[in-house]
Amino acid sequence: MKIVCVIPARAESTRFFEKPLALISGKPMIQWVWQHCMEVEEFDRVLVATDSDKIRTAAESFGAEVIMTSADHDTATERLYEVSTKVEADLYVMVNGDEPLLTSEAIVQCIPAELPADGFYVSNLMTDFTNPVEVVDATNLKIVTAADDRCLFISRSPIPYPKGAMDYVFHKFVGVGAFTRGSLDYYHNTPRGPIEKIEENDSFRFLENHMPIYYYNCHCKSLSVDNRKDIAGVEAYLKQLGEK
Repeated sequence: MKIVCVIPARAESTRFFEKPLALISGKPMIQWVWQHCMEVEEFDRVLVATDSDKIRTAAESFGAEVIMTSADHDTATERLYEVSTKVEADLYVMVNGDEPLLTSEAIVQCIPAELPADGFYVSNLMTDFTNPVEVVDATNLKIVTAADDRCLFISRSPIPYPKGAMDYVFHKFVGVGAFTRGSLDYYHNTPRGPIEKIEENDSFRFLENHMPIYYYNCHCKSLSVDNRKDIAGVEAYLKQLGEK
């Protein structure tokens, strides 16, 4: 199985301009992500996909392979689709450029032992919430799965609602996903549905059309960087680990 890892990185974020280049302990955030991806032995290639010359220059300076993509993409998945039309692979693993704490041990857990015969496969990672405050934070996506790990629903609201019991561990989205070319074609050719628009979550491109996607609990430390104040928390955790 040929597996290509893609790290989407755009500069024009309204909340955090040029976020991939934000320094964390002296290195651009995207470099931390790239280093962890390079440690995954299953990856045949690791690509940074960007529409920014500044990000391309920074990524190439630390040795990353870069592919330039359109500036018109609304989602990272659409940017991944463009890469899939240019780079051949059996599986494309997308690792968000704002997840600097993700390790190779966590990333590989979205890779299946084999691909379905119909060529459609989508999986993502999730992990346990450890801070109750994060559960009610709308920037964190909450995931509910069936016994076979198939995703039932995703929401920015706390789900499931703890009416009958309180002894439930909520699960949050982790920015890693695996897609076949068939699933990316389906994504690209399917219009956005009403729930996707309301929740602003493009996983509903599949869920609203009864297409299976799976979420695997990697039980990892995940702290995505959504704004500048998140950097201090990431740096504090890296300092505990002694990472450089």
